[in-house]
Amino acid sequence: MRAYDIILKKRNGHGLTRKDINYLIDGFVKGNIPDYQMAAWSMAVYFQGLSEEETKYLTESMINSGDTINLSSIPGCKVDKHSTGGVADTTTLILVPLVAAAGVPVVKMSGRGLGHTGGTIDKLEAIPGFNVELDIDTILKLAMKSGAVIAGQTGNLVPADKKLYSLRDVTATVDIISLIASSVMSKKIAAGADKILLDVKTGKGAFMKTKEQALELARTMVKIGVGMKRETVALITNMDQPLGRALGNALEVKEAILTLRGDLKGDLYDLSIELASEMLLMAKTVRDKIEARTLLKDLIEKGRAVDKFAEIIENQGGNPGVVEDLSLLPHAPTTTPVLASMDGYIWELDAEKLGRAAMVLGAGREYKEQKILLEVGVTLNKRIGDAVTIGECIANIHSMNFHNLDAALGLITEAVRIETEKPKEYPLVFGRIAD
Repeated sequence: MRAYDIILKKRNGHGLTRKDINYLIDGFVKGNIPDYQMAAWSMAVYFQGLSEEETKYLTESMINSGDTINLSSIPGCKVDKHSTGGVADTTTLILVPLVAAAGVPVVKMSGRGLGHTGGTIDKLEAIPGFNVELDIDTILKLAMKSGAVIAGQTGNLVPADKKLYSLRDVTATVDIISLIASSVMSKKIAAGADKILLDVKTGKGAFMKTKEQALELARTMVKIGVGMKRETVALITNMDQPLGRALGNALEVKEAILTLRGDLKGDLYDLSIELASEMLLMAKTVRDKIEARTLLKDLIEKGRAVDKFAEIIENQGGNPGVVEDLSLLPHAPTTTPVLASMDGYIWELDAEKLGRAAMVLGAGREYKEQKILLEVGVTLNKRIGDAVTIGECIANIHSMNFHNLDAALGLITEAVRIETEKPKEYPLVFGRIAD
């Protein structure tokens, strides 16, 4: 068997066997198959696609390329959640303590941000002392102790995905439904959860720009999960405007804490309650959505959710005092207001452009090794549909100095559209996919 023959087979539109895919992935991880051949195969897949069966084989092969985590020693049903990436999406920092406070253990393996979407691990590092680099034994120990842990992906968990994603990122082969689905599901299944909830974003700030694309991705991932004996549910959610009001690592941590304390309501709060309700239903700890929502809101109002977050922070070496004193988080020295250019209503807050504005300030990465600035970002004072008057502050830019301020201001100006008529309202959740 040769990599050349497998590439040719896929280029010509033929199906690949489990043996073909195992040979390709195993050889690539071991260094026997070079990057240029895997790049050629990825481009062949881009044009020819993978069948449902091939996608399952690829997912299995990537899982088997490295370590897997066995969570069976942790009592209860373990439910994991994954978001396909969005702007001002801090739901993980809210969901993990909230669901754990409800008695459902959550072991969350998260990643860093790249481009205009933020990474959970970067956000957590804005908390003084917080340690995201945990080995598997420590992860299991903390999960047993508190029912919740958030860590970076361990070194040898699905190494095939790490290598393949890095290659796809520089060869214009990222946006392939089957490869995205295999990438996500291989990591989720290897991480050991009993059940998986997927938050599939669609809109201007998402990788899936249309509802049709998001539905296809959701269905593909659900089929993989169910085919590998993991109950999997997907919600299709709106990412035309940023989910929260804060863009930037420390700013988003602050917003998550305010939400957990019950001091802040809005789309971020609403979607967190919706996702957490699904997780409780999947774990069978509640009878229905009404019971789930009532329980979760009560946990926030009584302070048990934010207390659990403080416990997670302390367990992982951070300063739990941040949940009471937000000034302990890094903050930028310069704040610049962005003013409304006319009277009217906010019609558009382009999530991708706003995410790029935060990125050029230093909150995100243009390349994998780039160091980020935890303090910087953008905060929004308005949402789509809100009334504004000329000269009113609609956003604030938080920067270290005036470097790239003009570029960020230009992107924000492009992202915001004001009209004289109030716009139509769109739902936060477009649909639910399950087997």
